Amino acid sequence: MRAKNYCLIFSAILLFFLAFIQSAFAAEKLTLQQSIDLALKQSVLIQSAREGVRGAEAQKQEAFTNFLPKFSTSYSYTRQNEQPTTTMTLPSLPSSRPFTMPIGTQDNYTWAIEVKQPLFAGGGIVANYHANRIGAEIAATDESTVAQDIVQEVKIAYFNVLKSERLHSVAVQSVEQLEAHRKMAQDFFDVGVIPRNDLLRAEVELANGRQNLVKAENSVEMAKSKFNTVLRREINTPTTLEDMLTLKPFTQSLHECLKRALENRSEIKSYTMKVEQSQKMVDLTKSEYFPTINAVGHYERFGDTPGVSGSLYKDQEYWYVMGVASWNFWEWGRTKNRVDASRSRENQTAYALQNIKDQVTLEVKNSWLTLHEAEKQLAVTQKAIEQAEENYRISRERYHEQVGTSTDVLDAQTLLTRAKSDYFNALSDYNISMARLERAMGAREVSP
Repeated sequence: MRAKNYCLIFSAILLFFLAFIQSAFAAEKLTLQQSIDLALKQSVLIQSAREGVRGAEAQKQEAFTNFLPKFSTSYSYTRQNEQPTTTMTLPSLPSSRPFTMPIGTQDNYTWAIEVKQPLFAGGGIVANYHANRIGAEIAATDESTVAQDIVQEVKIAYFNVLKSERLHSVAVQSVEQLEAHRKMAQDFFDVGVIPRNDLLRAEVELANGRQNLVKAENSVEMAKSKFNTVLRREINTPTTLEDMLTLKPFTQSLHECLKRALENRSEIKSYTMKVEQSQKMVDLTKSEYFPTINAVGHYERFGDTPGVSGSLYKDQEYWYVMGVASWNFWEWGRTKNRVDASRSRENQTAYALQNIKDQVTLEVKNSWLTLHEAEKQLAVTQKAIEQAEENYRISRERYHEQVGTSTDVLDAQTLLTRAKSDYFNALSDYNISMARLERAMGAREVSP
């Protein structure tokens, strides 16, 4: 019994701590900046882009090694079918018979080491290194592009959660108002002031309001699930966000936004470097028009045993240094065709750069116009809320005094709910449009 009591006490304490930890975690509010930092830390796309940067850096280092001398070594064994011999006669004895004597060994072991230093390659080594260096810079810029996309995605998911929560509060308030109206209608029906049809209309509208509340609750859960997915958290993680769904003034002109975008957009920087890289690739292919010159140092040891310690017929070691120039001066236009192909790729990249500039310009303008449209819509919807609230108040008072109908109250309540929903939708659209415009301008930071 004592052991059983201990187990129960331990289980109760464990459940208490688990509930405490869960409630503390659920109560923690995430700011937008914290959400962005967490998403950038957890994103597999960022990790993939960083692997691309590491790969490009490795290729750059590989290209640099072409400037350095190359060392190679070899060890070989050759066994001939018979020992090399020669037949000769003694000149002092013309009548003597020819005799055979060995001039080599049947077993031959050779070990060699060679160093080769390029001296001239028509500029190909330099062009190849610069092309790979630019490739590393492009990979780093592409990582920045991925980060900017993730930041925009986090902002949109963040504001969608806040919007769904605001719309949920509107749905809750709508149900409360409909319940109050149904109660008033029930009281009037009980004393015979209104017909049953008015009471049924109030009950039907209340049922619709409760259904809309269920939809709003589902929208909140779906928005939070999307937010957790963007941050790569467990999909059911409790989510509480700092409310930033406000109207933040934006005063930059369209011209200023376009200028900032053309200066900061990582895609433009990336394609600009790709044009430069393609120019280096043209230089690389043009280097095949020229000869290559290398300095070669060679050291070799020979022997008739694996220890390469020499033999009776050949010295143990020898070495030489030489300069080698080679030139493929005729290949039926192969190099020219390769140069023409490289120039075509350079032109394609230049056209792609112009296209991306046009796309960025269009994206900035559309985002700027959408932002100001949402800003104007906010002013309209805010005024509509004031009018709808006054209309609802008057309709309720008229109905309470029985100089208005139940339909008037329900219509006024519907208008009020719609006005509030339109306002929060416009407010969310404004903040999301701000996030899209910041992304279009190449911004990564959170707006103050």
